[in-house]
Amino acid sequence: MTLERPARMFDRDREWKALSAFIDDPRPGATLGVVSGRRRQGKTFLLRSLCEAAGGFYFPADEGIDRESLNKLGALLGQFTGAPGPIAFEGWHQAVDALLGLSHDRRIPVVIDEFPYLVRANPSLPSIIQNALAPLRPERDNSRVGLLLCGSAMSFMGRLLSGNAPLRGRAGLELMVPTLDHRLAAEFWGVDDPVTALMTHAVVGGTPAYRSDFARDDKPAGPDDFDAWVIRTVLSPASPLFREARYLLADEPDLHDSSLYHSVLAAIASGNAQRGAIASYMGRKTGDLAHPLTVLEDCGLIVREPDVFKDNRTTFRIAEPLVTFYHAVMRPIWSDLEFTDDTARLWRRSRARFVSGVLGPHFEQVCRFWTRHMAPPELFGDYPNVAGAGTVNDPTNRTSHEVDVVVFGLDDDNRRPLLAIGEVKWGETMGLGHVERLRRIRALLVAQKRLGAETARLACYSGTGFAPELVEAAAREPEIVLVGLTDLYRAGPT
Repeated sequence: MTLERPARMFDRDREWKALSAFIDDPRPGATLGVVSGRRRQGKTFLLRSLCEAAGGFYFPADEGIDRESLNKLGALLGQFTGAPGPIAFEGWHQAVDALLGLSHDRRIPVVIDEFPYLVRANPSLPSIIQNALAPLRPERDNSRVGLLLCGSAMSFMGRLLSGNAPLRGRAGLELMVPTLDHRLAAEFWGVDDPVTALMTHAVVGGTPAYRSDFARDDKPAGPDDFDAWVIRTVLSPASPLFREARYLLADEPDLHDSSLYHSVLAAIASGNAQRGAIASYMGRKTGDLAHPLTVLEDCGLIVREPDVFKDNRTTFRIAEPLVTFYHAVMRPIWSDLEFTDDTARLWRRSRARFVSGVLGPHFEQVCRFWTRHMAPPELFGDYPNVAGAGTVNDPTNRTSHEVDVVVFGLDDDNRRPLLAIGEVKWGETMGLGHVERLRRIRALLVAQKRLGAETARLACYSGTGFAPELVEAAAREPEIVLVGLTDLYRAGPT
């Protein structure tokens, strides 16, 4: 039976159903689940709500030594069980067994939030939990507890169940709480205008807390208010959003040399998306970047995206829009932002960088996401299986062409036929010239004998609009697909 979802919870239907099913597990014995996600995505609200709905126990860990954490756990357990006072624990073996003993007749959730804090003080804690959940152990077999370990340190949480980690194979749930996509973010912020919604998402992404806690429900009233909103929120030293991008790196324990990682992110935000370009920007050798790029990827701060046409070519993208905004717009003028009252002047000087370095690339990524997950299947002739970006060689002219959106399907023989190629423009009205460019690229793909290239559709994605002659051509020729901002925010498949 699905637990009743709190009325004030926005979205998170998938996550709530997964947690409800975990708690509804009828099998005997304690179970283990892992919940992860970047800070401020609503994990704590989600898990506290679960404990309230199912009568469970919630323990918020703090940074501190073992003894302090055990004392706090004992005090909260004493209150939860109705004991006359705090419960004293000699160590974590005893404490974990006490948690498993909280229920023997019905499944209840027992949540340890910010689990990485406890492991930082006692690295043996995962092994202690592994042993507590060992098969044929009475404390485990007689328990009906669903133990949920939660954390925001993505690199740590990613390793918790991987490789030879002690808890590998023990968990019956591994749930990641993501940021809201562009459509859900617009609904959550209450922004109806697609232009305003996309620009807002390019700055703060889909992190729920940025609206309610950080911006105090201050939202841009429309396109004409967007600049003023940026100035009074993200660029204001008095706003929590002002330093948030810096704090996101500090949240990750694996990022020891913050200046190195900030430089890598700055390089990517400046348009240096390939490993060699990043190395050149930083004045480093390409081989020196293997470790920092891997660490940033493990932390969920960057995403490695392969070129869909070239197996040996990879680009890197910053996963958190606010981090991109910080490095592309704020970091170059940081000292001025901290010590001037004329923030409007600084924003006017920086707005071109925002459009080219933040808004344009973000719009491309949203278009690819929408194509893969939200576009109606008839738009491209089949369900998109992959939507990425790629580079097409033009041997005759000794050049290459960047393709913003490349759409592949999946046929019955597990092959990936090409469904469409597309171009994305944020601030440019698209016309027949853009379609002709796509036709030339398609001809190159036909010459390369790419499966499905002959019938691949030509997609134009615009944040500004389409010239009348292109609209007329699209009405006559089904191979031309036009996608505007309204389409990206129209309800459809998810």
